[in-house]
Amino acid sequence: MPMKMQESPEDYLETILMLSLHKSEVRSIDVARHLGFSKPSVSVAMKRLRENGYVTMDENNYLSLTDSGMAIARKVYERHTTLSKWLMSIGVCSDTAMNDACRIEHIISDESFEKIKGLYQVFEKEDPEKAEEFAKLQAEEELIW
Repeated sequence: MPMKMQESPEDYLETILMLSLHKSEVRSIDVARHLGFSKPSVSVAMKRLRENGYVTMDENNYLSLTDSGMAIARKVYERHTTLSKWLMSIGVCSDTAMNDACRIEHIISDESFEKIKGLYQVFEKEDPEKAEEFAKLQAEEELIW
């Protein structure tokens, strides 16, 4: 029976996705360093994610997301980036927006997220200069986490 996705497993999957965008090979130690978790804790989590079909590990201990793991990681990442940008667009400072988005991304319903996403897309169209300003800030400071 697949494990129910909780906040921490989703964070692991999102982290593997994000690290893989910046480096071609991701190991458990990279995940541990990024999240500030102990290597043993990450190893246990990776074992559970492998057993449940979300992650694979090759003979060199490099991690890869399976199709189901990638789908979850992309969903969480989209929520994180959209919520962060939306919060910044309404005046929340970037650090607070990033931290809040990290918590909200796990509990928000699909319906609520889609409404916020739609509202933010309207903002991008109506004020493209401000939207571009936030995009540049995000890129410069790598505010994708």
